Amino acid sequence: MAVADDVEPQAVYRDDGGVLVVSLAGRWSVGRAPRLEALASELSERVGSVRQARLDLSAIERLDTLGAYVLDQVKQAGEAKGVSVELTSRRPEHAVLLREVERNVTDYQPPVHPIGLVTVLVDIGQGVTRFGRDLAGGAISLGEVMAGCVGALFGPRRFRGASLVNQIELIAFNGAPIIILISFLVGCIVAQQGIFQLQRFGATAFVVNLTGILVLRELSVLLTSIMVAGRSGSAFTAEIGSMKMREEIDALRVMGLDPIEVLVVPRILALIIALPILTFISAMSGLIGAGLVSWLYGGIGLDTYLERLKSVITWQHFAVGLIKAPFMAFVIGLIASIEGLAVKGSAESLGHQVTASVVKAIFMVIVVDGLFAMFFASIRM
Repeated sequence: MAVADDVEPQAVYRDDGGVLVVSLAGRWSVGRAPRLEALASELSERVGSVRQARLDLSAIERLDTLGAYVLDQVKQAGEAKGVSVELTSRRPEHAVLLREVERNVTDYQPPVHPIGLVTVLVDIGQGVTRFGRDLAGGAISLGEVMAGCVGALFGPRRFRGASLVNQIELIAFNGAPIIILISFLVGCIVAQQGIFQLQRFGATAFVVNLTGILVLRELSVLLTSIMVAGRSGSAFTAEIGSMKMREEIDALRVMGLDPIEVLVVPRILALIIALPILTFISAMSGLIGAGLVSWLYGGIGLDTYLERLKSVITWQHFAVGLIKAPFMAFVIGLIASIEGLAVKGSAESLGHQVTASVVKAIFMVIVVDGLFAMFFASIRM
């Protein structure tokens, strides 16, 4: 017998002609969860050792969903062992609650939809609809951001200079170490693989051309943009989304402030300023890594590396990477802000929008890079 006070869950066991009768009493509610857990283990063990059991709930003072769930689990565990378990009570509300718990706790089996032509077409249609909705929302947000930038330009007193400087520090200064490390390692890897392949043709010196042009035109801006999208873009979405969840954005509107001017414009301008700086740092770090590997693996001295780099690289190669950076920064900031403002009132929504922000930003960065590649190829730059 489990003994407890008049409110704690308790159970009294007796044998009635080979049937285990358990008289339950006390409060079987969420406030007694630790005691319920221990008593459930005891009940399951005692019930599982007999062939027939009857649980009498008539003396229970209070039974809530948790208590009913525990009793239902005891019953299911006993029946799984071949025991006939019966739950009885003189109080009709107990029967109603137990019936509802039994009905809703059963394992849910999702319906199986066969994959067919109609299903595929429905999925494609839903994807196109979502894309169109995102495109329309992006166009609206683009207009709001441009209006906010124009307002800040013609109304300097409304511009948040302190916020801009703070965001530049967070993006550029705090993000520089990881950008330097990643770019240095990628420059080393590209140079190493280039040397191994070019050695077959006796053209090891051309690794300088390969790494110089590739790092300055493509790798530096792409790596930097992807890192910024994952680091700063996700932070923007999380910050704005958290403010949306706590209704701070609504509070800004009540105070007569435009959330776009206060939250979005400083972040996008900070990205536009910081990303070219980080791109330049990334390019220098990548070239240093490539020069180190060229000296170690290719036998190309530092003087030779610099001279050949100077003869191969023109201002156009350097400018191409820097020209792309502000546009990629604007795309990253716009997507991060849109996804942050789209957060609903739950933590699940915040996580979903942060993930969508990073994925969309990286995808659009690659798309923008491809468009610029076609543009520069058409003008032979």
